[in-house]
Amino acid sequence: MASAKKDGKKKSRSAFKVVTQEYTMNIHKHIHGVVFEKRAPWTVREIQKFAMKQVGSPDMCIDTRLNKAVWAKGIRTIPYHIQVRLSRKRNEDEDSPNKLYILVTYVPVTTFKNLQTVNVDEN
Repeated sequence: MASAKKDGKKKSRSAFKVVTQEYTMNIHKHIHGVVFEKRAPWTVREIQKFAMKQVGSPDMCIDTRLNKAVWAKGIRTIPYHIQVRLSRKRNEDEDSPNKLYILVTYVPVTTFKNLQTVNVDEN
């Protein structure tokens, strides 16, 4: 199922490729109606759900800088938008059932106007 033959060429599934993309996430719509004292932990879980939906791997690692950016103003006051980089990397752990994992990192930006989803070179 990982590859299919068509016209003598081998095609690989995109789920097994190592890629890096930058996304702008609107956190405000995900935490609307959440109790003030649960907003920061809820936001971290929503970022995990967003990453799993976009990249498609359940194994993930949240960078400490992203966690600090979410918690920077405290538990109640969360930034409305955040720029994240989702990197799908090969899993070095032999015991893991997943071949790839997601590394979610924070990308500092000055303004969120006209930002698009971008494929990033690892180099």
